[in-house]
Amino acid sequence: MLKIHAPPILIKALLSFDLSFSSSISATLSPLQSARLHRFRLRRTSIRALVTMSVPKSDSTGQSMTEHVAGNWYSVPGLRLRDHRFMVPLDYKNREASSKISIFAREIVAVGREEQPMPYLLYLQGGPGFECPRPTEASGWILKACEEFWVVLMDQRGTGLSTPLTPSSMQQIKSAPKLADYLTHFRADSIVNDAEFIRVRLVPEARPWSVLGQSYGGFCGVTYLSFAPQGLKQVLLTGGIPPIGDGCTADSVYRACFEQIIHQNEKYYKRFPQDIEIVRDVVTFLAESEAGGVPLPSGGILTPRGLQFLGLSGLGSSAGFERLHYMFERAWDPILVPGAPKQISSYFLNTYENWVSFDTNPLYAILHESIYCQGASSRWSAHRVRADHESKFNAIKAAKEGRPVLFTGEMIFPWMFDEVKALRPFKEATQLLAEKEDWPPLYDVTALNNNKVPVAAAVYYEDMYVNFKLVKETASQIAGIRLWITNEYMHSGLRDGGGQVFDHLMGMLNGKKPLF
Repeated sequence: MLKIHAPPILIKALLSFDLSFSSSISATLSPLQSARLHRFRLRRTSIRALVTMSVPKSDSTGQSMTEHVAGNWYSVPGLRLRDHRFMVPLDYKNREASSKISIFAREIVAVGREEQPMPYLLYLQGGPGFECPRPTEASGWILKACEEFWVVLMDQRGTGLSTPLTPSSMQQIKSAPKLADYLTHFRADSIVNDAEFIRVRLVPEARPWSVLGQSYGGFCGVTYLSFAPQGLKQVLLTGGIPPIGDGCTADSVYRACFEQIIHQNEKYYKRFPQDIEIVRDVVTFLAESEAGGVPLPSGGILTPRGLQFLGLSGLGSSAGFERLHYMFERAWDPILVPGAPKQISSYFLNTYENWVSFDTNPLYAILHESIYCQGASSRWSAHRVRADHESKFNAIKAAKEGRPVLFTGEMIFPWMFDEVKALRPFKEATQLLAEKEDWPPLYDVTALNNNKVPVAAAVYYEDMYVNFKLVKETASQIAGIRLWITNEYMHSGLRDGGGQVFDHLMGMLNGKKPLF
């Protein structure tokens, strides 16, 4: 832990310095003087955090804890990084009685810019239930963003290093109703509260910061615009504008997405027509196997409907088609001994499990439909809507009739909590979440109609995850939003485009891109 080496009287003076006065004079300073003032502000913020850390605090159980712990600076090629841990309420509506969880955030700045006064940018990861990327070097959008910002990568609660909810950790909560109640505090409203908690403790003078939201992170960005716009300087959304209607919008999402999923399947088989027969053969083999599937390395089972789930990653992201094709290239073990039975390769089964990743990120499945709920239950929306399309998506029937087997998209089904070993312990709790009706609001349409925060969004025309038509409906409700509609990128454009997508959106906000 960092230590303060300064006389108490100096610390007191630094903490009492009037930063409102420092802000008023900063406009009159030279660049060198401005940089020195910025360094002073950063040091003061660090001292305040360290002084806070030196004061013992206790949670509701009497356990000692600290509100903010800042680590030492360290490096990866081209970047300087510092880790922060914040103790926040599990339930912000009941702060005093609530237990505490830890939120992890990584502060990043380009090497050589550590002393420069730059604004802050918070990155919100896609999901739900996935942690922020771990930078290994200055590259991609992070490299571009660090030219103008101090970047903060926050692991959303329950992911990464933010009190991670894993298949093992969640089993500490023995009661399904208690686990379901615990999980209700891991949606976008709580994530935004965490962001605000961090902003006022990390950003000098608690100034508003910019937010970059990718996919589900963009959903969180719209929640931020709804309930805490005072914390925002500007918002950039990439493939992440949610439906904001009352009730549960999941049904409308899945109805709209099925059309695009069918289109993506058609494109895939047009690219790789040889896979039509391979996929059919795998489906037939699985259907005719004992118990209707084959065991997976983890202890789960791969069935025809589980195989279709490969479309989640294979059909909607850059290079997904190619990865899916090369996976099916190695679907079968070679016959080394004449007469040996045909079997699916261990390579294929292991690759399948690596793709679905429920053993490391179970929240994605458990909370998936709840991200669309406001005052209404989802009642397994994807499962119900798929039933309307069963004639096209019945894999066994398609294989028997000689038709291409269609993969599904971003949908979670109740049978997964039987077939995926990592999800089995949470079947009852997830059922309770699917039936829950009293979900709090995630968006405020009136606030969005009166939005004053500059917003720019990359909208991917053929996005399989976030439907273009629904995006346009929501965008019409966000005052001042600017859309960049493109089919040059897929849903993963922020990652795939290097710094181009980020640079384009920033250009829309800073005047480099014309309004018309």
